[in-house]
Amino acid sequence: MLTEVLPAVVQIDWKPIPDVLQTENGLPFIHRDISWLSFNYRVLQEALDPGVPLFERIKFLAIYSSNLDEFFKVRMAYHLYLLRVGRKTKRELDVDPKLIIKELRRIVNLQQELFSHVFDKVITPELRKQHIYLLRRLDLNQEQKQFVENYFHDHLLPFVQPVLVVKNKIRPFLNNGALYLTLWMREKNDPDQKNHYALVKIPSDHLPRFIQLPSSPERKDLIMLDDIVRHSVSWMFPGYDIVDTFSVKLTRDAELYIEDEFSGDLLEKIRTSLGKRHVGPPFPVRFRQGYAVGDAGVSQRSTRARKKRHLKGRAVPQQLRFLPVSGFWLGAAQKPAPPPSPLRSAGKQPGIFCGSPEKRTPAAFPYHAYESVCRFFEKAAKDPRVTHIKLTQYRVARHSRVLQALMAAALSGKQVSVFVEVKARFDEEANLTWGERLEQAGVKVHYSFPGLKVHAKLAIIRRVEKEGPQFYSYLSTGNFHEDTAKVYSDFGLFTTDPRLCNEVLRVFSFLETGQAPESGFEHLLIGQFNLRSGLEELINAEIEMAKAGKEAKIVLKMNSLQDRSMIEKLYEASRAGVQVFLIIRGICSLAPGIKGHSENIQAISIVDRFLEHARVFWFHHGGDDKIFLSSADWMVRNLSYRIESAFPIYDPEKKAELIDYLSIQLSDNVKARILDLEQTNTYKKDNPDMPIRSQLEAYYYTKRKMEKPGAKPGRNDPSANFGQ
Repeated sequence: MLTEVLPAVVQIDWKPIPDVLQTENGLPFIHRDISWLSFNYRVLQEALDPGVPLFERIKFLAIYSSNLDEFFKVRMAYHLYLLRVGRKTKRELDVDPKLIIKELRRIVNLQQELFSHVFDKVITPELRKQHIYLLRRLDLNQEQKQFVENYFHDHLLPFVQPVLVVKNKIRPFLNNGALYLTLWMREKNDPDQKNHYALVKIPSDHLPRFIQLPSSPERKDLIMLDDIVRHSVSWMFPGYDIVDTFSVKLTRDAELYIEDEFSGDLLEKIRTSLGKRHVGPPFPVRFRQGYAVGDAGVSQRSTRARKKRHLKGRAVPQQLRFLPVSGFWLGAAQKPAPPPSPLRSAGKQPGIFCGSPEKRTPAAFPYHAYESVCRFFEKAAKDPRVTHIKLTQYRVARHSRVLQALMAAALSGKQVSVFVEVKARFDEEANLTWGERLEQAGVKVHYSFPGLKVHAKLAIIRRVEKEGPQFYSYLSTGNFHEDTAKVYSDFGLFTTDPRLCNEVLRVFSFLETGQAPESGFEHLLIGQFNLRSGLEELINAEIEMAKAGKEAKIVLKMNSLQDRSMIEKLYEASRAGVQVFLIIRGICSLAPGIKGHSENIQAISIVDRFLEHARVFWFHHGGDDKIFLSSADWMVRNLSYRIESAFPIYDPEKKAELIDYLSIQLSDNVKARILDLEQTNTYKKDNPDMPIRSQLEAYYYTKRKMEKPGAKPGRNDPSANFGQ
């Protein structure tokens, strides 16, 4: 399907070194950032898929662009920093930073060519079929020109900030993520034709990026804000002739978190090496020079301008078309169709504080409405029998009903405690602000540990009942975030099981005091205590089963699989005969299907309308299925440098439902891509006569379960014929 619309020039070749690195034991290991770019390519594939509605495809272009911006801010910045360490330290790294930067740039440039192709050759013609036209400044009729000029003077003039660049005198600082128009000019009466350069800010942070133009009733004409500025620059520099213009955008590093990657002596060596160098303000990691819709390309003079701005050698340059598709809805004729309405899970189930939460099915978001979680805390805040509420905060909604309920509870006299992780990347400021608001309301707030992130998603409520104090816990794979719960697939568990509640209390005791619990953890797997070792024991149990000639199977669903020791353990399980099935949305450094290492491992990635965010670990365990829901991916940072949680599902009916969800996903032959060493991202098409789109099937499965509790998915466990 994709080869029909993919030009030969952008057929993406993933094979050259260092796609696959080698561990000390000679095992295949795909570099995490190569794998991440492969994931982002799967997002781009959705924009190519003719089966995806047009405006959904535009949305995926926006997601791809946003993902890539973050990649440069964090991951490319990380590699550029490593270029600065000393030679001795570099020799201890797994790969030369210069080599991996070269490979990442190559792949990104190929993807950007594909991106432009998709917009120009696929999306734009489809828009025209819907009578939506993106015009450049040279296409405007007289009425539209007058509109553009009026719009510039009425709306843009206060924000454009024109600056004439003068060597050694005026050297403007380009803001991170801001868009500028660069001008190459000459004075009108200068016989020497001396070159001058200027910058004009394009105020996309204040105004819509797409502006609707006057047009006939049967069509909608749009123009980019960039082109309105281009049309108007001559008024800002009246004494000059404009020779050429092009737009530029700079991405600066978001901050380096080397603790996520290294430990011990090597970490200290890197810190020491970086400490000897002057870093200053966040340095540029991506320099983009572009052109507006319809322009022929970027002038070669832009390279001269880049040198003039003293960026040579400091950023990763790219020439590309700026396609601000994330703002396209402001000018589009229609918006993406809404997803199916979330199912209200409270109707036929017992109330939150009456009956037993054990009778509740696991909450499956976004198929279930997040209302049950919000109401859990709102009712607790008002309930006079509730005395204590504790919760971990990693990311929350801007207008969080959950935290509003906790503040109301504190103001009413309840003992409320929240652990706020202020190192949540890109949410640091928001979390500090929430921490202050919580403290002002009387909530006891605890903040981050040095060197550790608290990523576990836990809450517990103490309520005085006739029989005495009763604890109600909520454990989740996702954040307490009612906005992302509409588009992120996650699982949540309400429980009063004392085995789990008692250990949740121990986690909060540790978070509040810093003192490790004396009795440890027997049921929960908690990062920094028993998470890594517990997972290894579960894999070892399957290995022993396989060696004994018994059925042995592992199914793992997560966002990312990158931790080397866990990958080596899965290779060991494969060699022993354990059947391993992986559902990995993003990074997968494990290479499935490699002779002598991973013949018994098969992996898919599902990219669809919802973001697959849940972590589910299923171990066959001799028929006594062990199933854990978790906040943790299998990455070094999660298993070594974070407080994470994995919680067991004991109830047989709940286990069966989670197995059904996993089985539906393993059956996906519409949106599942096969993960392999070559990173080809081939669509899984094992049964074309029975198309199964897992996210849609999961929604209707959830709906049937609510209407008829005994409902089953259409097929039994499909992992048996997963690769067929």
